[in-house]
Amino acid sequence: MAKVMVVDDEKDVVYLIKVLMEREKLEVLEAYNGLEAYNKLTSKEPGRVIPDAIILDIMMPEMDGYTFQSKLQEIEELSHIPIVILTAKGQMKDLFELSSNIFAFVEKPFEPKNLVKIVKDAIAAKK
Repeated sequence: MAKVMVVDDEKDVVYLIKVLMEREKLEVLEAYNGLEAYNKLTSKEPGRVIPDAIILDIMMPEMDGYTFQSKLQEIEELSHIPIVILTAKGQMKDLFELSSNIFAFVEKPFEPKNLVKIVKDAIAAKK
């Protein structure tokens, strides 16, 4: 079963995306800021799960999406995970232009079917 990590500080958004992805038979990992997501992905604990794609908000406390994404690019085993940027700020695209792991940008509010299709395409492109 493919796994998707949702990283967003809005609990309602995480829940909505979780429901959408689980309906598509995708396993969902949740994190409510970039630091929490980073710690889950870099943990040395047994049972650590590496997602097949990440849905990432930009503006979050603790560690924003841009910093999180930059840190992932520095780690060989995590740098290839396709990231779907979910943001209310369309102008943030410029920050990510040189990032090879950004698969797509989706602006909030998003169309659920469109987000599902983009995530499935990101997972398929990774294989």
